[in-house]
Amino acid sequence: MGSSLLILFFSLFLLHLPFACNANLHKTHRFRLDLRPQPSLKDAPITRYFEVTKPIELPKTKPCSYLILQHDFGYTYTLPPVLANYTPPSNCYSQDFSKIVLEWTATCKGRQFDRIFGVWLSGVEILRSCTAEPRATGIVWTVKKDITRYSSLLKNPQTLAVYLGNVVDQTYTGIYHVNITFHFYPAEVPQNTHKRNSANSVSGFVSPADLVLPISRNLPLNDGLWFLIENSTDVQKKEFKIPQNSYRAVLEVYVSFHSDDEFWYTNPPNEYIEANNLTDLPGNGPFREVVVSLDESVVGAVYPFTVIYTGGVNPLLWRPITGIGSFNLPSYDIEITPFLGKILDGDNHKFGFSVTNALDVWYIDANLHLWLDSNRERTEGKLLRHTSPRPQVSLVQHFKGLNGFFITTASRSILSSGWVKSSHGMITTYSVQGFSFRNSMEMKDNFNVQIVNQTIEACNRVFAKLPSSFIYSVESKQKFPLYLYSANVDPGNGSFLSLANLSLGFNEDRFSGAKSGFSSSSLRNLQNGQGSMFIEGNLVVGGLGSTEQLYAYDSSKECYFRNVSSKNYTVLYDEKRDICDKKSLRGLGFRLSRWWSLSARGSF
Repeated sequence: MGSSLLILFFSLFLLHLPFACNANLHKTHRFRLDLRPQPSLKDAPITRYFEVTKPIELPKTKPCSYLILQHDFGYTYTLPPVLANYTPPSNCYSQDFSKIVLEWTATCKGRQFDRIFGVWLSGVEILRSCTAEPRATGIVWTVKKDITRYSSLLKNPQTLAVYLGNVVDQTYTGIYHVNITFHFYPAEVPQNTHKRNSANSVSGFVSPADLVLPISRNLPLNDGLWFLIENSTDVQKKEFKIPQNSYRAVLEVYVSFHSDDEFWYTNPPNEYIEANNLTDLPGNGPFREVVVSLDESVVGAVYPFTVIYTGGVNPLLWRPITGIGSFNLPSYDIEITPFLGKILDGDNHKFGFSVTNALDVWYIDANLHLWLDSNRERTEGKLLRHTSPRPQVSLVQHFKGLNGFFITTASRSILSSGWVKSSHGMITTYSVQGFSFRNSMEMKDNFNVQIVNQTIEACNRVFAKLPSSFIYSVESKQKFPLYLYSANVDPGNGSFLSLANLSLGFNEDRFSGAKSGFSSSSLRNLQNGQGSMFIEGNLVVGGLGSTEQLYAYDSSKECYFRNVSSKNYTVLYDEKRDICDKKSLRGLGFRLSRWWSLSARGSF
């Protein structure tokens, strides 16, 4: 009985772990690709991997670009991060930059797992990403990220740190050859800095922060600068102190999940595990939330997007199209302005991070963005209202033996308001976070089939006003649908076939307004993939993978559409265009809705 359960465990969960950004390399139950020669690939060209996203909108000015770091990441696991000295570009014809872009380019050849990595400037994380998995003939990929929001940090010399925990031995031969370049784009029209600092204008609310403080671990380290959350009771804390002339504060949170919780949305409840004696199977159910506290009081939460790393579920799905967010993991903003009255006293305070139902391990850190009043040495504030009740969680379950179904739902809201008195006047800020979570999970054929259907919704609203006028508002509505069908077919000869049908979506509607104007945007980003793998012993000896993706972005300034599909390292078609007319948008909306409906039913 024990051996058969172990096979089930391997078949349905640990099958994925070798290919994912694994945080605990002491794990021994890991599948690997077959090393047998493949003559058909001998002369194949280097493969370019990519994540589908809209191009960064750039000014027409010529950028000032320079290489910050060039490094080969071989055996780097448990070694200190690679460091480099960053200095602002001194030879650029202007120091007034309207856009700053980080470009990461890497090549790799051989065999390697995907690895999580981070890039920090003096402890401020500016990129979290996952490497691509290489092939024998070599791969290359590029990540471009708009880092303009960190522009105040980039004005001064800093220490750049990169941690990529890689392992190279006789089996895993891939070395990641990395270049990191910064591109500085001077503004087309010089910006009026006086206007930003004027007592009659609070345009700083829509400009990059004046100061960014790291809420991360300090160097020296033999790891990344992120905090490690290892279980549901683990709370990691960091002391900080802010300037006493701050008038706005936003906490930007970076989150990634690994090892036993890399596929947290597939974890069954503990009752199911205990009833079937599946002691090695990760449990605690599928609900996870990142909880952020300030001096022991909950001030915000994150219901994270289900990033699937470049080896997740079936690694052949992500060659060359990678999973949504895997090359540029999203960060999450929490408005801290209502709480400034609690932390403007010049003393040290603490942010804390925990994860509900967490298993080993989550990587979490944050950046505190602060706007400063240049006309005053001190501001003052007061918290007016703060409510953060515990989430409402329910579980409906019915199972007999290894077969059954589970429906987990959760919801939460966090509200806060407070005022800050500065040279701009008395600004009152209101912040509301609302979340809903639903996961239905079905086990069939004695746990050889698992079907997961999950939806996460998050709504964030921030509104700021003077006594007599409106200043700023922003609203973000996000919806993250996920459908996963996985099955194992065992022919009884010591091998088995793993099948997967996956649909994944990142949808977001944003609205923002200030005295300078209003803007809105809509993003629909949907993937559908099907794959199969033959497993012999602990080797993946063959398989197929295909992925289709529809990406549609529309805003008051720009539009971008891409429809792309790939199969087994080959792009089958790739359609790109602008679609700014309303008729095309309505047609595309119907197409996306139908496409998702079919994919979620497994009809492709």
